[in-house]
Amino acid sequence: MFAVHLMAFYFTKLKEDQIKKVDRFLYHMRLSDETLVDIMARFQAEMEKGLGKDTNPTASVKMLPTFVRAIPDGSENGGFLSLDLGGSKFRVLKVQVSEEGKQNVQMESQFYPMPNEIIRGNGTELFDYVADCLADFMRTRDLTHKKLPLGFTFSFPCRQTKLEEGFLLSWTKKFKARGVQDTDVVGRLASAMKKHKDLDVDILALVNDTVGTMMTCAYDDPSCEVGVIIGTGTNACYMEDMSNIDLVEGDEGRMCINTEWGAFGDDGALEDIRTEFDRELDLGSLNPGKQLFEKMISGLYMGELVRLILLKMAKVGLLFGGAKSSALHTKGKIETQHVAAMEKYKEGLANTREILVNLGLDPSESDCIAVQHVCTIVSFRSANLCAAALAAILTRLRENKKQARLRTTVGMDGTLYKIHPQYPKRLHKVVRRLVPNCDVRFLLSESGSTKGAAMVTAVASRVQAQRKQIDKVLALFHLTREQLMGVRDKMRTELEYGLKKKTQALATVKMLPTYVYGMPDGTEKGKFLALDLGGTNFRVLLVKIRSGRRSVRMYNKIFAIPLEIMQGTGEELFDHIVQCIADFLDYMGLKGAQLPLGFTFSFPCRQTCIDKGTLVGWTKGFKATDCEGEDVVDMLRDAIKRRNVGYSGECMVDLALFPWALPLLCHTMPRPCDTGLSLPCAPCTLCFQGSCLLPLQEFDLDIVAIVNDTVGTMMTCGYEDPNCEIGLIAGTGSNVCYMEEMRNIELVEGDEGRMCINTEWGAFGDNGCIDDICTQYDKEVDEGSLNSGKQRYEKMTSGMYLGEIVRQILIDLTRQGLLFRGQISERLRTRGIFETKFLSQIESDRLALLQVRRILQQLGLDSTCEDSIVVKEVCGAVSRRAAQLCGAGMAAIVEKRREDQGLEHFKVTVGVDGTLYKLHPHFSRILQETVKDLAPQCDVTFMLSEDGSGKGAALITAVAKRLQQQGKEK
Repeated sequence: MFAVHLMAFYFTKLKEDQIKKVDRFLYHMRLSDETLVDIMARFQAEMEKGLGKDTNPTASVKMLPTFVRAIPDGSENGGFLSLDLGGSKFRVLKVQVSEEGKQNVQMESQFYPMPNEIIRGNGTELFDYVADCLADFMRTRDLTHKKLPLGFTFSFPCRQTKLEEGFLLSWTKKFKARGVQDTDVVGRLASAMKKHKDLDVDILALVNDTVGTMMTCAYDDPSCEVGVIIGTGTNACYMEDMSNIDLVEGDEGRMCINTEWGAFGDDGALEDIRTEFDRELDLGSLNPGKQLFEKMISGLYMGELVRLILLKMAKVGLLFGGAKSSALHTKGKIETQHVAAMEKYKEGLANTREILVNLGLDPSESDCIAVQHVCTIVSFRSANLCAAALAAILTRLRENKKQARLRTTVGMDGTLYKIHPQYPKRLHKVVRRLVPNCDVRFLLSESGSTKGAAMVTAVASRVQAQRKQIDKVLALFHLTREQLMGVRDKMRTELEYGLKKKTQALATVKMLPTYVYGMPDGTEKGKFLALDLGGTNFRVLLVKIRSGRRSVRMYNKIFAIPLEIMQGTGEELFDHIVQCIADFLDYMGLKGAQLPLGFTFSFPCRQTCIDKGTLVGWTKGFKATDCEGEDVVDMLRDAIKRRNVGYSGECMVDLALFPWALPLLCHTMPRPCDTGLSLPCAPCTLCFQGSCLLPLQEFDLDIVAIVNDTVGTMMTCGYEDPNCEIGLIAGTGSNVCYMEEMRNIELVEGDEGRMCINTEWGAFGDNGCIDDICTQYDKEVDEGSLNSGKQRYEKMTSGMYLGEIVRQILIDLTRQGLLFRGQISERLRTRGIFETKFLSQIESDRLALLQVRRILQQLGLDSTCEDSIVVKEVCGAVSRRAAQLCGAGMAAIVEKRREDQGLEHFKVTVGVDGTLYKLHPHFSRILQETVKDLAPQCDVTFMLSEDGSGKGAALITAVAKRLQQQGKEK
């Protein structure tokens, strides 16, 4: 028993001594965590360099775009072929993918040898051989009569310009076929396949083996967004944000990047890490100075690295008593499979002895222990280096997603990773230590990268089919120049109809006279009250104008208009307005002040003079009863009277003593009784030397003008720019006004001068003249609106409806299975959920797709990255059409003004207001481009109204007072 313990102690001591001996000899191969973190940082810098357009040419890590933009979503189905060229064997695979409620993949494959004379011969012979193997596979399986899409796994660095095209940058892994470098390998394969008349195959995708690994694993686990191969060679790929890839146009979505990390260090970045053995191995390789990172990691080189170390240790007398065999001197005699066998847990030492004996050596027990430890250090360094680069990729993914903690899956493949008994465990452990804020699942690719190529092809096929369906829907919103010219010409016709007495009744564009005859000239001055009613908010303003331009000061307060008021009775609406006025005047300390008032009323009105306006019809969600056909100025005055009746005075009036006071009161209070009793003076107190005489009212407002918001916008900008004679609102609603020659306005007497015409162009198309560009989605929005069949043009161009059009499109695309996994959520069914402000946010150039997904999540829409891209495209199509239609209408206006004045070229300023124009990132630009295109003889400047239509109402009131005064003086 004592002898057994003694032997165990001796063996343990011997093992410790040998391990220490090897550790000292291979000190530089043992990498600390601090060194690994440093390597991480270096690799991150190289990734950034590879992604940059200007820095990519000099980057060692090429970060090649693969044009793989999506991972499998489970809806793929059909039959696909796959070729895998990249190792000592060539593989052809047929993959049958079926959905059937659950993911199901059936595969049949065949391996073909890759003789040395093929892989190192002529490039044409290489691709002819691949085509011959494919033809043989299809004939033996009776597939020659079928047309099948094909994915080509090509495991060498390629520069891709699209998914089905790739130019070989350089051969690796013993391949040296001549005349292939810098040529399109897909084109070369397609040419070879044409020699076989019975082959009918479409090459849809060129795939790197690493990308294939990621796609294979992503089919089983959708959270897989990284692929790593550690086999004959080594490489990694991952899903990068398009906004970070300078080498490819476009910022939307993500694309798989093939890092080609095997070349990391080719620029000298790892010289302090490399050892004398790494340098010796590199000098003896087929590609000296290249793929230096791969040569420190992959299976092609690991055995050779061990051989060089053992040879050096034997030479210096640290192994085999200084003895060396001819086999130990022979390159390639130790392979990676030998390294894996020597590191096995229990039989490792026995395997080591057997391998060394086969090399013609006579190892002692201590030699076997030392050799086994050499293998451990070499393979451990390989795992450490891989872990550092992978940790850099995971960190980048986490930072791209702006997450404190990342949960993701890494798809793994490669013979070294699969056959080495310790390698996976070591790699996983080091990765988790280097990135503790990442929860990483490592998923082994059971079917290899060939299945992945088929999956890329399946995804490409699915995306292609879905793209056609999506494009078919979006095409409905793409207006040709001819269509826009048609809209312009039809608008011009409707403008003329609206101005003429005979046709005005039938015109959809009503061309309402506003009785605004002039623009501000800078002499206006005084205090003015302005009201602005046109949406869910009501604004009261005090505007102080001083003589001289730009001398305007404003004070305002915004009040909400509740839905029950908007859709209640007219009396309730105007009483609410008067209450808001009272609150504002009280807030400003102006109760009882005498002020001229301008009323911005942003709804179609037929005016007979500047302070009278009969409501033609409500728009923008208003439905207050007993208003249409009524003079809204009178309704406001009546509401003020009602308010004044309710105003409580402090003194009493004795009608027996002052019977003459009765006429002053009877219009504002119930008829008093005939008893001669003292009655409360309801509207006010009447005072005359201590006795009652004249009413002191809560309001003393002179309603000078009723103004459309569009007219107010034009006047506001006209105050700054005398060349402004057109106003445009592009917000909740849409409208235009402009200064028209009096001789063209048949509805108003007189031919001298000009008058502002409120076009009310929102109703353009109510007669069906633009039905040819009206989509099914427009019809659905119209049918669900409060005023079905009316304001058709406005419903295609204004902020109140664009979000609803988008919602209808999203429902239809989801129904077709093209969005949100085919699931229509309750939130998506809810009318009004998709407000137009979300279009502006989603279309913002500064907004990353991740933020778009967050917006959709706030709306209860659980979207993928691909969903978010489609939603953004839908928003873009709808808003672009709206801007183009607005532009076509504006082109009709400016062309009319040019022709009316008989000008070759016309220069004019358009005053613009409205949230859609102001807040949408592209609306204003597209509108202006359309006007320029459709009215090339007009030089149109668009001026943003900073102060809104409320200021315009005050200016119109000031102009009206000025013109009244001038009339009195005359």
